[in-house]
Formats: sequence, structure tokens, C-alpha cells
Amino acid sequence: MEVIPSIDLKEGRCVRLYQGDYEKETVYSHDPLQVALAWQAQGAPRLHVVDLDGAAEGKPFNLGTISSIAAALAIPVQVGGGVRDIETAQVLVNAGVDRVVVGTAAVTQPELVQRLCEYYGTERVVVAVDARNGQVAINGWTEGTTVDVFGLVNEMSTIGISRILYTDISRDGTLTEPNFEANSALVHETRLRVLASGGIASLDHVRRLAQTGVEGAILGRALYTRDIYLSDAIAAASETSV
Repeated sequence: MEVIPSIDLKEGRCVRLYQGDYEKETVYSHDPLQVALAWQAQGAPRLHVVDLDGAAEGKPFNLGTISSIAAALAIPVQVGGGVRDIETAQVLVNAGVDRVVVGTAAVTQPELVQRLCEYYGTERVVVAVDARNGQVAINGWTEGTTVDVFGLVNEMSTIGISRILYTDISRDGTLTEPNFEANSALVHETRLRVLASGGIASLDHVRRLAQTGVEGAILGRALYTRDIYLSDAIAAASETSV
């Protein structure tokens, strides 16, 4: 299982939100590029970047910072937040981004996801499934829907998606624990590769997630608060196999 550090960008800063609430942010750095380089130096296999402003506004906001990070790093970078059209995806790809993460558009424009898969191949497109009480939230988690998580996942599978990023919003940024049951169900009830996010707060959580069969675990707040050190998390993931 890959352990993937996350950088959440808001107005050019590296922040973390509590349960996706834009009014409950903690700023961890005013230099996201240096943070990205630090994660790479500590052994990160890839980096996850979220444009929080872009997710809420529906269009990219932190492209300059994202481009700088992608250009400076030797490891692959995946980026989400505000990808609602082909043009935005192309800008990210041109900037050196390895994977484009699509969330809201998967619900509102499934045909866009299909086109992205056709243009770039399924390995370069990830669908973010952001869940609150089993239903999908959109527009930077600010708007709920009646779309069921497994309904969306199954629809995405039929149009070619091979990898999803599942986040339980109620756990995100809380340092409680991941939703092990939901991640395990997604792994075993679909044929998709699953990246798990939200609530990871200890090495035990990392080990337990690895046992569910998820492909990757995205760590945010726990790394910044030093509840978990990246090298320890990587070691814990590698010692656990399904």
C-alpha cells in the first residue's frame, strides 16, 4: 500500500480543514513547494494536492503553486479541486501532473469523466468519492446530494474508471480513525483500486487500512501534527499485506 502525503492549498497556503469546513482551517505553511520537497525527501512515493479554492469555486485557483510543485518534484503528483472541463485537465497535464482527480464532475458531468479516460487513459484519471453519511457531496464538500456512494462508483466503473479516492468527510481532518468498513467494502465489492482518505491518526490505522486491500492511504493532518512520521507510516504499510 502506498502512503501518500497530502497538500491542501487555500489562497496559496498549505492548510488543513476540519471535516471539510472552510471556516475551520489550520495553516501549516506559507510555502507549499518547500513542504512538497520535504515530503519527497522523506520518501513519499507520490504527492496528493488539493486546490481547495478551486473545488469550491469550480475552477482552478492555485495553478501557479501546483505547476511549481509538479515541476520541482521527481515523484508523481496527483491533483484535484476544480477540474470541471477538459481544458483544466489539459493545463494540469501540461504542467506535469501525473493524475487528475475529478470529484464534482463525476456527479454532474459523467460524460466528462468518460472523455478524460479516452483522452488520457484510465491510469491518469481518479474519481474522488467524497461521502457524508453514505451519500456523495460535491462543490468542495459544500453541497450534499442524494447520490449513493456505491451507485456513483458502479456508474464510474462502467465508463472506464479504474481508481477512486474515497473520503469519509466526517473523519477528514479529525484525527479520529478511518472508515475501515467502507474502504473494505469498496475494495471487495468493486473491481476498482481504492485510495483511502480521512481520519488516519496512527500507525495502527495505517496497518489496518493496508489489511483492507486499499491501494493507497492519503495522510494529511497527522503528518503535520507529527502524530505520524512519514517514514514510519511507509514502513508500517510495507510490513502489512492482505
